[in-house]
Amino acid sequence: MIRFTVLLMASALLAPQALPAADWKQLFNGRDMNGWEHVGPGQFVMENGLLKTEGGMGLLWYKGQKFGNCTLRVVFKTVSTPGANSGVYIRMEEPPKDPWYGVHNGFEVQIDGQADDWHATGAIYSLSKIEKRVQKPAGEWNTMEITLKGSETIVRLNGEVVNDFKQGGPVPDRKQWYEPVRGPRPDQGYIGLQNHDGKSVVMFKEISVKQ
Repeated sequence: MIRFTVLLMASALLAPQALPAADWKQLFNGRDMNGWEHVGPGQFVMENGLLKTEGGMGLLWYKGQKFGNCTLRVVFKTVSTPGANSGVYIRMEEPPKDPWYGVHNGFEVQIDGQADDWHATGAIYSLSKIEKRVQKPAGEWNTMEITLKGSETIVRLNGEVVNDFKQGGPVPDRKQWYEPVRGPRPDQGYIGLQNHDGKSVVMFKEISVKQ
């Protein structure tokens, strides 16, 4: 019995020690929009503990801090159609004063299950296209993780890398007025969510960050 106990203790000492999982800081509390501010027409509303887009074009941004060298996790589902339009803004240098600030002064990680590869879910809107399509059908939850690593942006959708964008490389020419102005974005910036138009309904149940 003593020998068995000693062996167990030795095994425990030699075994790899389990490390605690890094904590996710919740930016949306599921009760209200405390800490967030909206600019532009349309709105986000609370519905059964979820954020719901209504109308547009608007921008709901988090006032608490700028984010860089971290991973953002956004859990969303399209409701109206798979092509319901929304997006996650990152790298906004200043607090946005109008709904288009995030388009032209940050990057928009797109939500749209039916657009082309440059404008579909996981694309850096019109700048970096997706490599695969893994968005779930309308009504099902999707998990998007956006890793900010210096000037690099890595997008995972439902566990798969769909985009890896490194600033400084070639990007397509700007073709439409509503496409983002080309140019560098800061390593750290404010984040936000887009409500795009009156027909698109997208719901969010988690917005969190892990440093």
